[in-house]
Amino acid sequence: MKNGKSSKKAAVKKAHIIVVGNEKGGSGKSTVAMHVVVGLLRLGYKVGTVDLDSHQATFTSYMKNRWLNVRETKSDIPSPEHVHIDRAEGQTTIEKREQERWRVETAVQELAAKNDFVVIDTPGSDRYMSIIGHSLADTLITPINDSFVDLDLLAKIDPYTHLMVKPSVYTEMVWDLKRQREKKDGRTIQWFVVRNRISATDSRNKQSIGRIVEKLQGPLGYTAAPGLTERVIFRELFLKGLTLLDLKEGAKNALSMSNINARQEVRHLVKMVLPNKDVSTLSLLKTY
Repeated sequence: MKNGKSSKKAAVKKAHIIVVGNEKGGSGKSTVAMHVVVGLLRLGYKVGTVDLDSHQATFTSYMKNRWLNVRETKSDIPSPEHVHIDRAEGQTTIEKREQERWRVETAVQELAAKNDFVVIDTPGSDRYMSIIGHSLADTLITPINDSFVDLDLLAKIDPYTHLMVKPSVYTEMVWDLKRQREKKDGRTIQWFVVRNRISATDSRNKQSIGRIVEKLQGPLGYTAAPGLTERVIFRELFLKGLTLLDLKEGAKNALSMSNINARQEVRHLVKMVLPNKDVSTLSLLKTY
């Protein structure tokens, strides 16, 4: 990279850009991102991926585990072209930010030129890098843990009536980026909210959060996507760099009913966020 200047003109991009983000850590962004990526790969799309979290880099660790698995098992599981963006060094904050924006825009443009999709995983702790990532989204997926603590990411909720008091800072950021996108090129950001780590047991808390997330769709402008139940399998697969869409029924990889149900949840999520709802293409997911 010859300079740290932010790109004045964005290159004509081919790829549809999916950003997985919110501004809280521990919401399962990298797990959701990885499963969406593999879902797209299994559908036959070419996918590039970008990790903007220079501190935790969970998405990159997930990818490294996958590459190691491929080398050791000589399996033919598909993998994307991956880029990890490091923090920039500079004399001033402005210099650092210009360099970081340039790195992100350049990486995304290069991946977009040769892939159908680019999936970006954003950090929870670095607001500036998170905003850069969100600003590039054609589709935004926001995972939230199934709790009132994480629901606060979307809006302030009255504790007695469970009605919205006001939108959150994060929601206002998404609104602002939507307005900027529409003003720039007449397009918008399609926003999905995914309830993650949903309890397998029914409870009043679970039902309340479900109702609130559904009701907030209209006022906040997102679509509630199928949620993912809390399951140990997600954490176990991380160590091997695998997803539920990499596993098949059989003697070697016997799947429990819980795993099969989890895989179906992932399929529903991929179908929901995929811009091209071609039935013949989506049917390919049933084989994984």
